[in-house]
Formats: sequence, structure tokens, C-alpha cells
Amino acid sequence: MSRQSLCPQTLNNDTSMKSTRLHRHFKRTGPDYRFGDQVCFDELKTTFGFKTIILGNWVTKEEQYLSANLIYDSLADLAQILSLPPTAIGLRGTLNLAFGSGGQKGGQAHYAPSTRTLALAKNAGGGALAHEWWHAFDHYICKHLFGFSKANDFASSLWLTNSPETVHPLNQLLDQVYKSILLSSDGNKPSAFFQRGIHLDKQAHQLYYSLPQELTARAFECFVAHQSSIQNEFLVSDVINSKLDRAGGFPLPHEIQPITKNIERYFHTLGHALHSQSN
Repeated sequence: MSRQSLCPQTLNNDTSMKSTRLHRHFKRTGPDYRFGDQVCFDELKTTFGFKTIILGNWVTKEEQYLSANLIYDSLADLAQILSLPPTAIGLRGTLNLAFGSGGQKGGQAHYAPSTRTLALAKNAGGGALAHEWWHAFDHYICKHLFGFSKANDFASSLWLTNSPETVHPLNQLLDQVYKSILLSSDGNKPSAFFQRGIHLDKQAHQLYYSLPQELTARAFECFVAHQSSIQNEFLVSDVINSKLDRAGGFPLPHEIQPITKNIERYFHTLGHALHSQSN
């Protein structure tokens, strides 16, 4: 692993370059943030408040250009959807972004809590960004909800068995987010979405789909995928009418409505507070 120049000065004609998934057209409907300008990873770091950005050894200059624009638009879309200042995406400068470096074999993307790194695979990371950003947020926010949390804990996981510290109004709103995803409407049993995750795990003989951190990440990406004004396949894809969706692995239309309401209420309130601090 090595850091390359984050702002390549020239785009070389790399005749050895093969057309990869990174070259495909990712459908997007949303505001024009760049007005046709090319951005680089240094601008990503500054605009979205990342701690560091690491590029893999085999990320060519052409791929840097392609990916920087895709990631920039996707993170700007995410900030717009959540009503957050763009710099908040980097979670107060604690989140690292790796592209083409630090991923897991066979995976589109991965969040590593031990290093606070969101890693996107070079040719397969498109579509997984919203899911993995939620993991980063869920990990970051844990210490604000649970004072006793350990370094690698996720808030969603601790929430099931512990009472969060809800004195702060934002924590009260986040408590409602977790409740709407993980519990039934009366709060007395696992939600139907949770129960379907358990069923999927039994079918697959594994423990994955019913993990609280995975349930909340899928609910979050489902919320992003159902946005009407912004659609971005690099930010989120393979959700609506996907194989997993048809198997019940995402919230159903009537289930996503209260989840959306609570996610929007939390992040819009957070965004308002952060905007007020910066003025």
C-alpha cells in the first residue's frame, strides 16, 4: 500500500488500461455540483472532511479521475439527502477513505472500525457507498450514545441490549431511528424486518443478515435508494427489486415510511445544528 499523488496533473493515454466496471455509466439524477469540472482526491478530502485518503498501488491516473468525480458527486448527494454540511461526511475528521486499497477479498466495499477506514474496491465499490458510510456513522456515534462502549463497538448492536444515554435531544431522535428499524411498532418484539433477517440467516447457515449493524445499514441504504429527487447508482444500487429485496432483506414499502421519517428527522436536526455552529 502506498499513497499516490492525490491530484494527478495529466491524464495519460494508458494503452494497457482495460475497460472495467469503473468505466461504466452509473445513472444519476441530482444537482450539478461540479459544473463539468474535474475534481481530485485532495478536493474530496477537503470538501468532505476526511482525515486521510489512501489510493492503492494499482489505481491509474485515469481511474483517479473517473473515481474522484463519481465519489465526489455521490458524497455530495448524500450530504444533500441528509441535509448535512459536506464536511460532516468525514465525521469530524475521524473517517479515512481508501480507494483500491484496504478492501476485503470478494467485497464491494468495507468499513474497518479498528482504523476508521471506509474502503471502496476499485472495480466493484460502486453502489455500496451509502451502506458503508452508515457503518462508519454507526461506529462513530456509539461513544455518544453509550459511555461504556469499546473501540470497535457499533451503536446499533449495543442499542439492542443497553439503554442509550438519551438526555441530549439528538440522542433521543437517534434512539427512535434504531427503534423504528429493529423493533415492532409497540416496541415489544423484533421488527418484521429483523425477523426476516433471522430467517435469511437460517437459510444461509450464517450470522449476517440479522446483525443489528447490517440491518440498520440496509435500512439506511434503502432510505437513500427511495429518494425521489436524487438517484445515484454509485452511491447505492441493487436495493429496489433486487434479489435480496425480493427475499425480504430490505424494509418493505410500508416499513420504510416510518424509518425514513425518523432518519430524516434525526439528520435534518443534526444538520441544522451543524450549520448554526458554522455561522
